[in-house]
Amino acid sequence: MSISVNNVTKKFKNHVVLDRISFDCEPGKIYGFVGYNGSGKTVLFKCICGLLKPDSGTIVINGEKMGDQMIRNAGIIIEEPAFIRNETGKKNLEFLYLLNHKRENKIIEEVMVQLGLDPKSKKKVREYSLGMRQRLALAQAIMEKPDIYILDEPMNGLDKKGVDEILQLLLELKNQKKMILLASHNREDISILCDEVFEMEHGRIEKIK
Repeated sequence: MSISVNNVTKKFKNHVVLDRISFDCEPGKIYGFVGYNGSGKTVLFKCICGLLKPDSGTIVINGEKMGDQMIRNAGIIIEEPAFIRNETGKKNLEFLYLLNHKRENKIIEEVMVQLGLDPKSKKKVREYSLGMRQRLALAQAIMEKPDIYILDEPMNGLDKKGVDEILQLLLELKNQKKMILLASHNREDISILCDEVFEMEHGRIEKIK
């Protein structure tokens, strides 16, 4: 399991968002990406996931060069997921599970409890707070137990208790030899949690830890 980003550049019209970005990731580590809004973190993650195609450079995941396909075996949070707002949190997770021909309610319920959500609740996602929606997004990302996690601001909207719980969850995933790429504006969380830290600014990247 590996991710290798080699000299990746991405432009929107004349604006260079990613400027010859390169780094490598391996299992059992958490990689942090910090930078102000608009520094390129989200665009970088979208390129790694296959949601955007770089203008130049390569992204190789598990020996396979990414092209027009999406990343496989990955739990992803990039921006707010498109949940079905008129359904419950559990029903949303069930729909996603059925897309992969799975019917394992026990796993869905266990993951919801792990993330502090009540699987028996009849509350619709439209009634969720920002923190609850973020917990549901994390449940969606981890429920199939992928090897790679690509998480853009996963603690957004959580209170201190919620942040501490997610930090502990990420450490547990690291101990399971998972690979985690984590973008956050909170440098303190990143510095505590991550094995390697990259700062992004004006489309460039610099390793700072």
